[in-house]
Amino acid sequence: MSVRIGINPLTWTNDDLPSLGGDTPLEVCLSEGKQAGFAGFELGHKFPRKPEVLGPILDNHGLRLVSGWFSGQLLERSVEAEIAAIQDHLHLLKSLGATAMVYCEVTGCVHGDQNTPVSHRPRLAEDQWETFGAKLTQVADYCLEHGVKIAYHHHMGTVVETEEEIDALMANTGDSVGLLLDTGHLTYAGGDPIAVQQRHADRINHVHCKDIRMQVLADAKNRDLSFLDAVLNGVFTVPGDGGIDYATLFKGLHASGYSGWLVVEAEQDPAVAHPLTFATLGANNLKRLCAEAGITLSA
Repeated sequence: MSVRIGINPLTWTNDDLPSLGGDTPLEVCLSEGKQAGFAGFELGHKFPRKPEVLGPILDNHGLRLVSGWFSGQLLERSVEAEIAAIQDHLHLLKSLGATAMVYCEVTGCVHGDQNTPVSHRPRLAEDQWETFGAKLTQVADYCLEHGVKIAYHHHMGTVVETEEEIDALMANTGDSVGLLLDTGHLTYAGGDPIAVQQRHADRINHVHCKDIRMQVLADAKNRDLSFLDAVLNGVFTVPGDGGIDYATLFKGLHASGYSGWLVVEAEQDPAVAHPLTFATLGANNLKRLCAEAGITLSA
């Protein structure tokens, strides 16, 4: 069993709201992430997308490529068109040794629109799940043949957000479709990360660790805020700094033999939440939580 800790550059620069950390160079993200104690990074919008360019940059910092987000559109295009669209991303991940692809269906999504309440997200009709799942499985089969397994990201503001929708996704897809367990998004959606981990342990191949400031979440729901306004208000923080029960969750991951990355992905305003400070806090908390749960981190 191999478990490593990584981080997403959202701590420094935000993909959905580029004005957050817009002036922060990639060099700062990587050097501070390494200083904080992480072994790898997920992709962000400031990362070069050619393996021959990005590889040496990561090597110079002693970092690995963990994974990277792909915006799926299977509700709008064919399997063949999706596979064609995914080629460059798949090539980048495979070339640099990343074995999981963060995949999310974004058709009709609202999480990137600051003026739209997250409650206005799209939803799948009952009769759409089987077709969507079959198409996603075909794409996942293709990626797996090339050494990269899809890790489906349930995400606020999209068609797969709630615990029930995760269950439907898992029921309508094959084993080639892995599940990215995102503690923060699932808690925001009213779900239970511990219950989902226990129910779908054999499908989880990637974990995003973000904590929730529960009072900020209650306010965001009460005022029906957009996802980005909730982020700006500080709804997310690093693991161990909010209200999620990571101790129990990590014991479950250990018991199930989870192998993969534990990634701090806690989008905050870097002008308010000093990136190096919170990255270091996140790394230290992950290491402590792993040790308490009996999870041995790989070098």
